[in-house]
Amino acid sequence: RVALVGKYIELQDAYMSIREALLHSALSLGIEVIIDWVHSAELEKGRGWDVISAADGIIVPGGFGERGIEGKIQAARYARENKIPYLGLCLGMQLMVVELTRHVLGDEEANSTEFDRGTPHPVIDLMPDQRDIADMGGTMRLGLYPCVLQPRTIAKRAYQVQEIEERHRHRFEFNNAYRELLQSAGMRFSGISPDGRLIEIAELADHPFMLGTQFHPEFLSRPNRPHPLFMAFLEAAREQAGVSQPIEVETSTVNSP
Repeated sequence: RVALVGKYIELQDAYMSIREALLHSALSLGIEVIIDWVHSAELEKGRGWDVISAADGIIVPGGFGERGIEGKIQAARYARENKIPYLGLCLGMQLMVVELTRHVLGDEEANSTEFDRGTPHPVIDLMPDQRDIADMGGTMRLGLYPCVLQPRTIAKRAYQVQEIEERHRHRFEFNNAYRELLQSAGMRFSGISPDGRLIEIAELADHPFMLGTQFHPEFLSRPNRPHPLFMAFLEAAREQAGVSQPIEVETSTVNSP
């Protein structure tokens, strides 16, 4: 079972690419995947945690806006503390960084400046050369960008190549001022832009599979070419579930508010 913790689960087509990417990988692996849709705002109210606790893997997808953000952070914390496979996509990667900074490093006010411009610990921020651009579209990183993978990481094992290209759609980035601090808390930066300036993939060293991407790997998944990260995520979830025999693929929906 995979819990997809989102803001727009009433309109599941908002996450169609993720759903299809999961099914591509499940078919390739010969396993069943049941997608449980969890509203992140409901988690903030204490509802939906039975679904999270039953999950063999958790995905926090991309998105914009403040509603439901704390629920997504709570889901990331649950995955980290309980060693549940976690895949964070774009915003899901950024909130994984916020969660680790808050609850491992103890900086409770850590945040993204997208949600709190006055945070004393802006672990996610606009790049310095983007801050004076008034047009939101002008600050967005869009399209295909290269990424260099670091050796002996989950990401490198998944891709089996040195350099990749992935599709981006976001404004905010990891704040490089916090690189060393996050590394001291067990975070590895396993994918970096060729010039070394931008963090593209982050993962935890002491976790079976807790990985976040600044890009959207779901956009490049195909039925005949499932994406390596979704394959690796489902393999970790399968191990979490203890599934050994191939079974039929299906999807279902629960916990829509």
